[in-house]
Amino acid sequence: MPQQLVNGLLLGAIYALIALGYTMVYGVLRLINFAHGEVYMLGGYVALFISWQFGFTQDALMQNSTREGSLLLLGLMLIASMLICGFIGLLIEFLAYRPMRSQPRIAALITAIGVSLLLQYAGALFLPNSPPPSISEKVNPYRGEWRITLSQPSGESVAALAAAKATLDQRTREFDEQIKQERSKFDLSPAGVAIRDEKNRADQEFNKAQTVVNAQRSEIVLPRGQVVMFITSILLMLGLNLLVNFTKMGRAMRAASHDFDTASLMGINVNKVVTLTFFIGSALAGAGAMMNTTFLGTPMTTFSGVQPGVKAFVAAVLGGIGSIPGAVLGGLLMGMAETLVVWLGYGSYRDAVAFVILILVLLFRPGGIMGSAAVEKV
Repeated sequence: MPQQLVNGLLLGAIYALIALGYTMVYGVLRLINFAHGEVYMLGGYVALFISWQFGFTQDALMQNSTREGSLLLLGLMLIASMLICGFIGLLIEFLAYRPMRSQPRIAALITAIGVSLLLQYAGALFLPNSPPPSISEKVNPYRGEWRITLSQPSGESVAALAAAKATLDQRTREFDEQIKQERSKFDLSPAGVAIRDEKNRADQEFNKAQTVVNAQRSEIVLPRGQVVMFITSILLMLGLNLLVNFTKMGRAMRAASHDFDTASLMGINVNKVVTLTFFIGSALAGAGAMMNTTFLGTPMTTFSGVQPGVKAFVAAVLGGIGSIPGAVLGGLLMGMAETLVVWLGYGSYRDAVAFVILILVLLFRPGGIMGSAAVEKV
C-alpha cells in the first residue's frame, strides 16, 4: 500500500500540472478548454524533436551506444516544451476563443471541441504517429532507483525460509539423480514418484515461507527520474502560486476571475490577463508532457493527449474547478485513485476511474472539494 500511494503521488503531479491549465482558464473566462489535452500532446512531441536534434534517435543510438543524456538537455527540453506550448495556447485563444467571447457559451464549447479535433487530425498528417515514437531512456541521466526500507522480516521467518530453501535444494538434487537413473521424468518408478512428491511438497513449503517473508518486508521504491519529475512539478506549482498571490499581474488575474466585467471597468487589461492565463496554463501542460514522456517513457501519438486531458479535467472538477489549490489536490487524488485500482487487480479499469469520480463529484459535491457550487443561468 505505501508503494502504491507513492506511485499515485508521482503520477498525480503530472495530472495536477495539466489540471492547472483547465482551472486557470475556467477561473477567468468560465470556459472549459477541451483543446488543452492536445496542447499537452504537442508538448511531448516538442520534447521528442529536441532529443532527436541532440542525436537520441534510434539509428544514432545503435551507432553510438555510449551516448547519454544530461541535465542541460533535460532543461532545454523542458523550456522548449513550455515555451512552444505556451505560444500554441496564445494562438488558440486569439484565433478560436477570443472571437467567441461575446457569444453564447455553447458556441465557445463547440469551438473548443473543434480545436481539439483539428489538432488531433492535423497532427496525424504531419507528426510521426505509427509506430508510436518514444523518447529514448538514455535521455534521462537519472536512471536507477532508491529503496527505503520500512520494515524487515523477523529472524524466525528468515530462518524458516533458509531451511525451506535447503530442503528444496536437497529434494531437487535427489529428484535429478533419480531421473538420471531412470532416464525419464514421465514414466517414473514408485520410488521416483515418491521422490517427486517430496520435491513438490518442499517447493510448496518454500513458497509459503517466501510469502511470509515478503509480507513482513516493506519497502518503498523511488525511481530517480520520477522523483526529479515530482520535485520539478512541485517547484512549478509553487512558482505559479507566487505569481498569482504576490505579483501585480497575479492580482489582476484574481480580479478578473472574481468579476471579469468589473475588472475591465476598473482599468485592468483583461485581454492581457486572458493571454497570460492561456500562456501559463499551456506551458504547464507542456512541462507535464515533457516529463511524462521522458521519465515515464510514454509513447506518443496525436491522440495521446485525450486520456491525460480527460483525467486532468476530472481532477480539476474534483478539486473545485477555478481553484488553483483544488486543481493540485485533485490531480494528486486522481493519481492515487488510479494506482490503487491497478493495485487491487482491476488494471483494465484504470481509465474508467476518472469517469466514476466525475459522476460521483457531480452528484454529491458539484463544486468540488475546495470549490463552491454556484447557480447560474446559462
